[in-house]
Amino acid sequence: MIETGKLLDQARERSGLSDFGEEDFLEPLSRLVDSINRECELSPIGEQAVPEMLLTQLVNRLEIESWYARHPEIDDEQIVAPVFTASLPRTGTTALGFIMAQDPETRVLRNWEAYHPCPPPESATEHNDPRIAVAQRESDGLEAMVPELVNMLPRSVTGPEECYIIKSYAFSAYGFDAIINVPSYVEWLVHSKDVLLSGYRYHRRVLKLLQWHCPPRRWSLRTPEHLFSMDAIDEVYPDARFIMTHRDPAKALASVCSLLYEIRRAHVLNPQPEAHGKRQQEYWALGLERALAFRDRVGEARFFDISHKRQVIDPAEQIRPLYEKLGWDYDDGLTARIKQWQEGTPRRPHPVSPGFFGLDPEDIAQRYRFYSERFAAFL
Repeated sequence: MIETGKLLDQARERSGLSDFGEEDFLEPLSRLVDSINRECELSPIGEQAVPEMLLTQLVNRLEIESWYARHPEIDDEQIVAPVFTASLPRTGTTALGFIMAQDPETRVLRNWEAYHPCPPPESATEHNDPRIAVAQRESDGLEAMVPELVNMLPRSVTGPEECYIIKSYAFSAYGFDAIINVPSYVEWLVHSKDVLLSGYRYHRRVLKLLQWHCPPRRWSLRTPEHLFSMDAIDEVYPDARFIMTHRDPAKALASVCSLLYEIRRAHVLNPQPEAHGKRQQEYWALGLERALAFRDRVGEARFFDISHKRQVIDPAEQIRPLYEKLGWDYDDGLTARIKQWQEGTPRRPHPVSPGFFGLDPEDIAQRYRFYSERFAAFL
């Protein structure tokens, strides 16, 4: 049994700090812990890893707030016109993150600094920071538990990471459901606008810290769960632009269920593939509905679409028009770096079984028709 109060006390003891900042994280943390205790039968690995994960997130939050207390000028940092990739999972968002990272003028949220944000990174040491080695050991440990990860997506501790990592410091992250079975927490979260908004306010707080001594400041950010919260993103980042990658929803859902199953079964005794598959099908449809409603409201000027199929074949040709729309300079050197990354990152198709996850192609086609018909040219 995990206890919220005990976690808070342990975080204070481990860090030697006491100020968690705004208290709006307490309700989502408590709801997450309650969901874990009631709905999630942790495996022996999960019994150790999950409380440690929550404790580490709390310690990171304490350290972030300590840096702000000692250096209030961090809050003067401006996050200007960030670009958010917000799409169905398994539609090329991870690859796109790595492609965008090939431009030295673009700042991405790197794995090592997302998981270890303090002390804030410095330009002089960003490529040999000792936390890189720590993150590599952690990544190696995860791959030892979930060997299939290496075949499922590009991975690098110095490469781009998903934003849900830093949103988890506010405990406002759909990504917890990727690791453990917390359906009531997810159901509450995706319908709690204030909590989603607080998650992005803390997201901005972390980005300010990370760019303080470590530019560039032209952020390219990604996580599929941005779909649920474009209104919140718009409130926190009113000049944000958005990229949507597109793929046949049936293929994307089968692939994400397969990926999450591999991760979840390391942490829980019963990963509930069919129930989880049905939830994935419904929640991502909800995310798309919200995102497209937002898109219709604000207009097309802030959006750019990329076909997963075309990105796989020639990623540079997808990026050129994106740069033109963003007003960014594109040169042949970037094409060469993208090609080098692509050649060094071979695709490794992995088998998926939609029926194992309770996914029916006809049901998916019906539920996602609003999306598939609108973006047929990109699927």
